[in-house]
Amino acid sequence: MIWFLTKGRRLNPVYAAFMIVAFMMGIAGALQAPTLSLFLSREVEVRPFWVGLFYTVNAIAGILVSLALAKRSDNQGDRRKLIMVCCMMAVANCVLFAFNRHYLTLITVGVMFASIANTAMPQIFALAREYADNSAREVVMFSSIMRAQLSLAWVIGPPLSFMLALNYGFTTMFLIAAGIFVISLALIFFALPSVARIEQPADVALTQVSGWKDKNVRMLFIASMLMWTCNTMYIIDMPLWVSSDLGLPESLAGLLMGTAAGLEIPAMILAGYYVKRFGKRRMMVIAVAAGVLFYVGLILFHSRTALLLLQLFNAVFIGIVAGIGMLWFQDLMPGRPGSATTLFTNSISTGVILAGVLQGALAESFGHHSVYWLIAGLSVLALILTSRVKNI
Repeated sequence: MIWFLTKGRRLNPVYAAFMIVAFMMGIAGALQAPTLSLFLSREVEVRPFWVGLFYTVNAIAGILVSLALAKRSDNQGDRRKLIMVCCMMAVANCVLFAFNRHYLTLITVGVMFASIANTAMPQIFALAREYADNSAREVVMFSSIMRAQLSLAWVIGPPLSFMLALNYGFTTMFLIAAGIFVISLALIFFALPSVARIEQPADVALTQVSGWKDKNVRMLFIASMLMWTCNTMYIIDMPLWVSSDLGLPESLAGLLMGTAAGLEIPAMILAGYYVKRFGKRRMMVIAVAAGVLFYVGLILFHSRTALLLLQLFNAVFIGIVAGIGMLWFQDLMPGRPGSATTLFTNSISTGVILAGVLQGALAESFGHHSVYWLIAGLSVLALILTSRVKNI
């Protein structure tokens, strides 16, 4: 990793800045996301259906906002300024959640702030892709190492999130997240570069620019959506399932998330190293197959040790999909890194929409165990679709 960030014998400060920003913003996000379902259930005191609905509304708003901002970012203006605006909205969102416990306010004003804030990360990756292209660096490895910073953040974030929330309260946790976003904003302002837009050749087909008219892009979007539906249903349901059905400590949820994130780091690095040899499709098929094994394992094994061991499959699944999946979209949509990255993140958001509706309805009507049967089935469908997308 250090070798990649250096040019000659001197540290490349811009590359280092990208890594630090990704890590800091990953930490802030990893403080909020793992305990959100517990926050809504216990602090706001709403039923499982309303917990799921919150995720769904948040995701819908995120898709609409991110699509609009992505189109603008690819065609005009300074992408870095947009990222800073998103960071300011993230600070406002954290402060709102720290002091407000009114569901209607959180699902309206809070969702508005969050939908803008969540656009920051795909825009940072798009800016990184443009900078790497302009400086003639290895894009796949750079992106994989940068994505690994998010996994490193998720090693620390979830256990810290549960520790802060359970011992010091949600207000303290959200304020700490706000402080980290403020630091990230300063780093973006002083350290990240502005990258000039590259004009798209006139002979590039509209289908290549828009992407969505390409059947491979559509198929990859649906497959990715299903993958993230599975992952999000697991993230929403697991903290509640572990404590209510399995009778295990609430803190175990944070440990499981942190363990998976830690194992994702070598998975991402290895994926970036081997992708040229095996190709993106084969790597993604391996990843989704690992996801199938993980979700089937959740149905069969419920002990603390088994749940920890299963995180190896979860790490391979998310580690490869999060890095290679995004690059696959970018390769299928040449000349549009912002739109391609946002399409990838919108597959995540669409998955969250489905996950929120499905998890809330299933958990309330049939119990938490039913969630994992559906997840396993959706992961198999995602595996079939992934294997049919063309390799690039």
